[in-house]
Amino acid sequence: MKKLIIEVKEINGNCPVYKVGDRIVLDDGYKVNLTQTSAICMHSLASIMPYYVALSNGISPSILGLTKKNANDSAFVQCLDPCEYTGGGTVIFEVKVF
Repeated sequence: MKKLIIEVKEINGNCPVYKVGDRIVLDDGYKVNLTQTSAICMHSLASIMPYYVALSNGISPSILGLTKKNANDSAFVQCLDPCEYTGGGTVIFEVKVF
């Protein structure tokens, strides 16, 4: 399995956990690297969980519907917080495979 780097690209609203540029690093596709991870929120894990195994095993993000066709190899997911209704922040993550 490969390394995944999940980086905060955009925040809509006010996220109490992340700022743009923060990262979650998964070694071997599934082990959270605590020394390289900036912060972690359960909402973000729920968004990433359905895809991390497929991405770390080389399945194309476009096949999974996580990027535009013919785009780069990054996948995009967002957290589950509907900021307009909670006062929180919806975070957009870019997932890169190494």
